[in-house]
Amino acid sequence: MATKVSTVPTAVRLPAELIERYNNLAKATGRSRTYYVTQALQESIAELEYEYGLLKKVEDYRGGRLETVTIDELEDHLGLAD
Repeated sequence: MATKVSTVPTAVRLPAELIERYNNLAKATGRSRTYYVTQALQESIAELEYEYGLLKKVEDYRGGRLETVTIDELEDHLGLAD
């Protein structure tokens, strides 16, 4: 038995070529365009969150808002000091 997922309608402007490709894929497979757009969004969100999270950390570092340690402090903390 499939689990019902709550959805919310969303309007997005996409290039006509991309819509045509999704339409062709949907027609060829018998699935809906919405199915494939949703799949693409679900598969890419984790990567986007990771990448933009890293960029945020870089901005925080450059802005002096990120706590840092020296390599010597890190080695000592990890028990790797000579």
